[in-house]
Amino acid sequence: MSLKLYNTMGHKIEEFKPIKEGFVGFYGCGPTVYNYAHIGNLRAYVFLDTLDRTLTFLGYDKKHVMNITDVGHLTGDSDDGEDKMVKTAEEKHQTVMDIAKFYTDAFFNDIDRLNILRPDVTCKATEHINEMIELIKKIEANGHTYMAGGNLYFDVSTYDKYGKLANLQLDELMEGAGRRKEVVIDENKRNPQDFALWFTKSKFQNQALVWDSPWGKGYPGWHIECSAMSMKYLGKHFDIHTGGIDHVPVHHTNEIAQSEGSFSEEDAKEGPWVNYWLHNEFLVLQGATKMSKSSGNFLTLQSLVDKGYNPLDYRFFLLGAHYRKQILFSWDAMDGAKKSREALIGRIIKVCNDQNVLKTASDKKFAKGQASSKDGLSPKASEYIDKFIAALENDLMTPVALSLIQKVVKDNELNPEEKIELVARMDSVIGLKLLSTAADTVEQEAKKAAVNPHQGDPEAPEIDALVAQRTEAKKAKDFSRCDEIRDILKARGITVTDTPNGPVWTRV
Repeated sequence: MSLKLYNTMGHKIEEFKPIKEGFVGFYGCGPTVYNYAHIGNLRAYVFLDTLDRTLTFLGYDKKHVMNITDVGHLTGDSDDGEDKMVKTAEEKHQTVMDIAKFYTDAFFNDIDRLNILRPDVTCKATEHINEMIELIKKIEANGHTYMAGGNLYFDVSTYDKYGKLANLQLDELMEGAGRRKEVVIDENKRNPQDFALWFTKSKFQNQALVWDSPWGKGYPGWHIECSAMSMKYLGKHFDIHTGGIDHVPVHHTNEIAQSEGSFSEEDAKEGPWVNYWLHNEFLVLQGATKMSKSSGNFLTLQSLVDKGYNPLDYRFFLLGAHYRKQILFSWDAMDGAKKSREALIGRIIKVCNDQNVLKTASDKKFAKGQASSKDGLSPKASEYIDKFIAALENDLMTPVALSLIQKVVKDNELNPEEKIELVARMDSVIGLKLLSTAADTVEQEAKKAAVNPHQGDPEAPEIDALVAQRTEAKKAKDFSRCDEIRDILKARGITVTDTPNGPVWTRV
C-alpha cells in the first residue's frame, strides 16, 4: 500500500507521488498574529503536525514551511475591512510589532503545549517584503494586473483556471456578486473577485507599516505573502499545501492564481504550483457555528487549561476524529477525551511501572522510517505496525491509529517490552507523550509514597490516630496508656519506631 491523500484540487483521494522521490516539500498557512489562536485554529496545526510526523514515520525526508502573517491581512478575506494587526494595535495602544511579537510568542506556546513539532522553516511576512515585490513584478510583466485608485490588483479574468480549487465558475461568481446588493464592493476593482497585490496609502492613510515599491509606498495584500515565501523556501513547484477549509474559496484560490500567474512558459510546462491541496474541517461550538474571533464565539487553549484539562486532552479529542470531518466541541466530549487519555496512561503503567524504563523509551528518537520498521519484532507486533501504517496511509486516519495504540496495551499476546516499543513507535505520530507522561506519573506516585508511605492503606487513618495518642501519652508520662496502645498496635501487626523526626510505624 502507499500513502493516499484527499486532494481538494481533484476532489478525491489520490495516491501521493512526490515531485522528488523520497522528499516532500509542504507549506501550511500559519497564524495572523493579532489575537490568541482559538482552539478551532489550533485544529489546523494538530492536523499539519500529524502530516509532518506521518511523513517521517513512512520514511520521507521533508521540509515543512509555515508563515507568520504580521502585516496585510484585512478583517475581510476579500480586501475589505481594516487591517487586523493595526486594528488590535490601536485598541491596545501598542505598536503593531509589539502586538505581533506578543501573539506570535503566545501561538508558539500553544503549539508547544499541544506537542506540535515546530516547522523546519517559520517565515514572517514583514521579513519578506522584497520577495513579494519581486513576485508581483513577474505577475505584472505577464499581464495579470492593473492599477486603480492607487492600488495594484490581480485581474482574475486573465487567469482561465480561476476557481478550480473550489470548483467555482468565474462567470457565475460575478453574476452572483452583482445580485448581492448588501455586499460592499471595492469600486476600484474591475471584477468583484479581483484582489489586491499591493495597497498604497490611498487605501489607509494611517497605515502603520509601509514600504517603498514600484507602485508607491504601501504594503502587500494578504494573499501574496504565502506565494512569495513558499516559493523562496520550496521552489516554484512543491508537493503539498495545507490550511483550513475556509481558505479554499478565497485565500488559496487567489494564491494559485497569482503564483501560476507569475510563471514563465517553461515554469508552466513543469506542472502546477502545488500538486496536493489538503484542508481540515471546522471545529464547531455546541449551539453555534464555526469558531470565529470576529464573532467572539471562540475558546483559547488556556481556557481549557483553566477548566482543568491538560492540553493533550484536546489533542486526544481532535485525533479521535478524521481531519476532514467537522467536529462538534462540547465539555462532555472533552471530559470523555480526558478520561480516555488518562485511562490509556493508566494501562501503560500497569504494563510497566518502572519509571526509568518508561523514560528511556519515551526519550528514544526515531529517524525517518525507523519507527515503521519491523526488524526485530514478533509476528504479532509486526501485524500491529502493518495496521498502523495502513491507517496513516488511508488519508491520515487518526481515529483508527489511536484505537490501535489502545489495543496494543490490552493485548495479552504481546509481552510488556513489545507493548512499550509499539507505543513508543506509534506515539511518534500520534504525539500524546504517552510514555513520558506515564513515567512522570510513576515518579509522582513514588514521591507521594515517600512522603506518605501508607497512602492507600485503608487502616492508615486509624493507626495514625493511635500513634498520635501514644505520642500524647508519652508527653503526659502516662506510661500505662502507652503500653496499652503498644499492645493494641502489636496485636494488629504494627510496630512503632521512635526517630528524631517523630514516630514511624510499619507492618511486621
